[in-house]
Amino acid sequence: MATKKTLTEIMQTVQDHLGEKVILRTNKGRKKVKIKEGILLETYPAVFIVRIDLGLESERKISYSYSDILTETVEVTLTENDQRIYIS
Repeated sequence: MATKKTLTEIMQTVQDHLGEKVILRTNKGRKKVKIKEGILLETYPAVFIVRIDLGLESERKISYSYSDILTETVEVTLTENDQRIYIS
């Protein structure tokens, strides 16, 4: 199992992949898991924003904190060149 990264390392990793397609796996509790695909849109000191395409010309922007990745509430998977890179 990979070791935990500090929040600054996680933030830097997310910033390095702005504009790239990601898969988000969100733990909602009680065995509820939501999986969404989107694009890393923006980063801020405490949160990052992902644009989710809902089809039919609609989209949604969702923000997540870097601590969500650290606590494994959100798993971010980068899909570049059909390879999967996990941010954790």
